[in-house]
Amino acid sequence: MSTAVQAVLNSFRLFLILITPVAAQTCPDLVDFYPGSEPDWVSLEQQLTPLLPQCFDNSEFFALYGGAQLNSGQLSPALESLERALLLNPENGAAQIDYAQALFEEGELFTALEINERLLQLEDLPAHLLPGITVRQEYWQSLTRQTSFQAAVLAGYDDNLNGAPDASQVTLTLSGEPIQLTLNPEFRPVSGPYLNMRLGAIHRQLAPDHRHNWSAEVRGRLSEDTASDLLQLSTRYAFIRPDRDHSWQVNGGINHLLFGGNALFTAADASVRYQPGSNLRCRPFYGLALQHQLYHQQSRLDGLESKASAGLNCPLNRGNGGNGVLGGQQLGIEFSLLNNQAIHSGRLGGDRSGWQLNMSWQATLLRGTLLAQLNHTKLDDKEGYSPLLVNGADRWLDRSYLLLQYRQPIQLFGQTSTLLVNLYHQQQDSNIELFETVDTTAEIGISWSF
Repeated sequence: MSTAVQAVLNSFRLFLILITPVAAQTCPDLVDFYPGSEPDWVSLEQQLTPLLPQCFDNSEFFALYGGAQLNSGQLSPALESLERALLLNPENGAAQIDYAQALFEEGELFTALEINERLLQLEDLPAHLLPGITVRQEYWQSLTRQTSFQAAVLAGYDDNLNGAPDASQVTLTLSGEPIQLTLNPEFRPVSGPYLNMRLGAIHRQLAPDHRHNWSAEVRGRLSEDTASDLLQLSTRYAFIRPDRDHSWQVNGGINHLLFGGNALFTAADASVRYQPGSNLRCRPFYGLALQHQLYHQQSRLDGLESKASAGLNCPLNRGNGGNGVLGGQQLGIEFSLLNNQAIHSGRLGGDRSGWQLNMSWQATLLRGTLLAQLNHTKLDDKEGYSPLLVNGADRWLDRSYLLLQYRQPIQLFGQTSTLLVNLYHQQQDSNIELFETVDTTAEIGISWSF
């Protein structure tokens, strides 16, 4: 028997010794109470309730009583009754069968699996019970390994498909004099509609004290401006060790981006996140991350970026908005310090450092979920970017974006799908015109999980 189950049984055993009264009457024969082929569990529970004082020390009674409560939807009382049945007689097979089911419905998957496995090893297990317990074990075991797939198609409009600078002119410093040059039209923002497609897979493997998650995803964006088409390939792994008092999560992943049919960027990253126990309403968390950045077209831009972060996750009260439109809410805040180390000498601007603030808010709205994310990042170069730009001044970047997303389950062709509506706006400011950009995107689409 597992230590968790044994601890529960031991605590109840002491409790029983203190409260069990001397039975005034003998518990009657319970044969007549056993259900037939079409049991009425609610009625059976009502018939057994008056017998509690007489059968307080009868394991058979509490096994039958707990089974009736379990099958009539009374999970908490059923757990108490079945635990008492097993305290009075740990070998009560009927109580073990229902207790395993009750634990599973309570969310104690691995304890239920352990009890069910012991039942299968019993030599005197009735033959007619073996198939059902075997099927149950196989099903519960399958829940420890889950694989799911997701596909999505969205149509949208982007006013800066190619991520071009917002300024139409750039100021060069030649012979100490500023000279205004007009950017070539091909380096100006290109706007237009696009089609965004995504296909991903997630595999989860559960254990009693930890979880493994693997994921892989392919994203593609197609538009009339083929030079701005995107293809993104990514894969990630996460090891999660949750606990009542604290939790650990270790992540690793690779992300590869192609732009206009050419390899543009590859990043490999690793991170760790720790959430300590807290009695506060807002639970703190801390994280460290490291990312290796590889630029295929311009290797001198390669860098090694590190991030140290701290934040809070806060469940908020259910709002009523006067009409019950707004439901449960979650607020998250994270502040990070950034440092990007140049891998090769001669990188324009050299090393850079900065900070990042990320805020997220999620709420149930109508029949769906509304998500809002606000991010601001500030970076400063350690060296002058170029003597031709702003007289060789050190470059600074301020980048902000706002994402609004609404998700709502819908029925499409008889299948449960999700309606997605995304609004995205990004603005980047800098003391160098070439790095000032503005980008606004709106898209709507459908995602499927299978």
